[in-house]
Amino acid sequence: MKLALKVTEIEALSPLVKRFRFEDPAGAPLPVFSGGAHITVEMPEGDTIRRNSYSLISDPHDGSGYEIAVRREDRGRGGSRYMHTRVNEGDAITVSTPANLFQLDLRARKHVLIAGGIGITPFLSQLRQLGIAQKPYELHYAARSRDEAAGLRLLPDAAHIHVHISDEGARMDLGAILDGQPLGTHVYTCGPEGLITAVADQAARLGWPKTVVHSEAFTAPPPGEPFEVVVKSSGRTVQVKADQSLLEALEAAQVEIDYSCRGGACGRCQTHVTACEGRILHNDHWLSEAERAEQKTIMPCMSRFKGARLELDL
Repeated sequence: MKLALKVTEIEALSPLVKRFRFEDPAGAPLPVFSGGAHITVEMPEGDTIRRNSYSLISDPHDGSGYEIAVRREDRGRGGSRYMHTRVNEGDAITVSTPANLFQLDLRARKHVLIAGGIGITPFLSQLRQLGIAQKPYELHYAARSRDEAAGLRLLPDAAHIHVHISDEGARMDLGAILDGQPLGTHVYTCGPEGLITAVADQAARLGWPKTVVHSEAFTAPPPGEPFEVVVKSSGRTVQVKADQSLLEALEAAQVEIDYSCRGGACGRCQTHVTACEGRILHNDHWLSEAERAEQKTIMPCMSRFKGARLELDL
């Protein structure tokens, strides 16, 4: 479901990060959500509609508006640049209703939240949810410098919130954070892939069950060389531009395909490959290394192709 909203506030949180607030033009309440949820924002440019997913950073129980934080990435396909340079207060904008692939497990005895850089965003709504539910937690937020720590301005001042700024010599010690936590603690990580891997590895060394280790790695699809794909059901060839994802190209061609996160993390757009003469450039966080090597499956939201022919079972 899509919502037609109005941009009511834009704030610079750091040199590279802006906060955007969206509200219903008539003041109607918006659907509430759970901490860790995201929305997909539509960004029309000419005949292309780019859709990027962003974590909601506002109060999940407050239906008066939605807020997101967007880091500008000039080397990307242009989605974040569009938000930073083309979107103004008063503009109309189309977003999806909230979806959540990074929910808190409220059965946990305690929650340990670990964020790196812009990965702080899903935790901002989770902190509000945990506070209202009076659940024990601690947050560890790592950034290279205070200029890059855009979330600092949005965090409450509390003893169980710890900020680790590398330039100030306060590096995060994952062993110290995870060791000695009470039985039944769950850990959640969002940030660079290296941080997510490091937390998972440290938890494994300490004997944490895999079921209590959670992560989210939303990334925008990378640009690349143009390519084409054949839709098996119709025999139609669809062109994919250099700054367009395969998912966006299929949508523009009116090919029905399911999706949720648009960041290679949820598995909803997983598609069977019926012919592959070349190499699939996998950029998702869903497929295993064995599945990637088989070249029989692709995640259209993130992955690209280089070769003579790619045919999909659509």
